[in-house]
Amino acid sequence: MDNITRFLLELGNGFAFVGREYRLEIGNTSNFIDMLFYNIKLHCYVVVEIKVKEFDSGDMGQLGTYMVAVNHQLKGEQDGPTLGLLICKSKDNVKARYALEASSQPMGISQYDITTFIPEKFKGSLPTIEEIEAEISSNESSKPEADEVNGKLGV
Repeated sequence: MDNITRFLLELGNGFAFVGREYRLEIGNTSNFIDMLFYNIKLHCYVVVEIKVKEFDSGDMGQLGTYMVAVNHQLKGEQDGPTLGLLICKSKDNVKARYALEASSQPMGISQYDITTFIPEKFKGSLPTIEEIEAEISSNESSKPEADEVNGKLGV
């Protein structure tokens, strides 16, 4: 709950938390919005999608779909249009700008720095992002090739 409160304070005044993994039925499928807020001052919903990878323009389509669904299913007559925020691990600013210009929906793209989410008391005892990435890379390079595995299995 402390993390949600801190996140809301970073967003600014007037944000009310509606839900995490908020379920929306779109057509015949269940879809889940990472976080859904309502801004009391702006009188509108705010859809937040978080990606643990670099920005991809396809993510804008997902966010836009969720925003339109919220407009159709949740938004009242007195509410303004739904806003969208896509938060990614990293982004190419030119690609992000082009993707935003291609959309008629009111949305934004931001990137996060994972080190800001680690509590101070754990920072010295946890490996750095670079150390984790190096370990993953070394594990990937030590895996046997598919042909080697298939040969050993007689396939």
